[in-house]
Amino acid sequence: MSSVDRIVVFGAGSVGCYLGGRLQAAGAPVRMVGRATLADAVRRHGLSLTDLHGADCRVEPAQVDFVVDEPAAAADAGLVLVTVKSAATEASGRALAPVLAPGTCVISLQNGIDNAALLQSLLPQCRVLAGMVPFNIVNRGEGRFHQGSDGQLMVQASPTLSRYLPAFAAAGLALNLRDDMRAVLWGKLLLNLNNSINALCGLPLKEELSQRDFRRCLAAAQREGLQLLQTSGETVAAVTPLPPRLLPRLLTLPDWVFRRAASRMLAIDPLARSSMWEDLQAGRPTEIAWLNGELLRLAARLGLPAPVNQRLTDLIRDAEQGGRRDWSAPELLAQLQSHRQH
Repeated sequence: MSSVDRIVVFGAGSVGCYLGGRLQAAGAPVRMVGRATLADAVRRHGLSLTDLHGADCRVEPAQVDFVVDEPAAAADAGLVLVTVKSAATEASGRALAPVLAPGTCVISLQNGIDNAALLQSLLPQCRVLAGMVPFNIVNRGEGRFHQGSDGQLMVQASPTLSRYLPAFAAAGLALNLRDDMRAVLWGKLLLNLNNSINALCGLPLKEELSQRDFRRCLAAAQREGLQLLQTSGETVAAVTPLPPRLLPRLLTLPDWVFRRAASRMLAIDPLARSSMWEDLQAGRPTEIAWLNGELLRLAARLGLPAPVNQRLTDLIRDAEQGGRRDWSAPELLAQLQSHRQH
């Protein structure tokens, strides 16, 4: 690949370092733009990238091209992967607008529904595509990033991606090109409703999902979301082997049945936690407004209540201010059931 085809990861946190590192380990020219704390770690230790299937890739410190918070570093990019938190989308788009060349391909690999559209409005000279990262990345420190759950990257189909497909495939990150990315993003959001529950209980994902009452909390949030989406006429794509409408039923099965029926859902690294939990631990604002908050905005447009997702949002807002992060499964379920009845 020539320098024209440089891949720049803009907002290289855990997900960005993992994707960029896998691509670079496979031979693609990659530059990462991110926070100083991560820059220091990867410059000192390089990148060690593993996954639950046994992949083990290494990028030596001297090979790492990591620039601290400098949009101009993306000037020679042929492809930009935007992995910033959703709250930073507008600022990132404005920072990249005077830098990126006409025709540059940009992929939004972010939570939420409308980040790609916002980026496109700010980067009219570029081709902005919606994308989705289905798996969880654990930052184990010292440049070590582990893919703790399964799934395939999905990106809006476009001819502009054709020259990059071999690089992603070589990195073990083959792109699933889709013509229904809005539906895919809604499907992913329904799964991501668990981020708030995981952050509120403080447990690893696998341990949390092994408890039926926590799964009942997630099922309640999903049912509410599915009803809102059906009322609004939004299509929801399956991003797991099970259709979205059947997910709440699966989640509420007794523990021993769930373990057998949902073995793939529990194929998670024992230490993996949600990004929302990591944000609370680091004292950063969470993405609750682009997860449960998306459903609250939809409910407001429809003039309908969304008490379960409203209560989860309120509890996360409280946790951001130092409130509880150690809810037990029965306690959290009682909270949601109480507010659903009011």
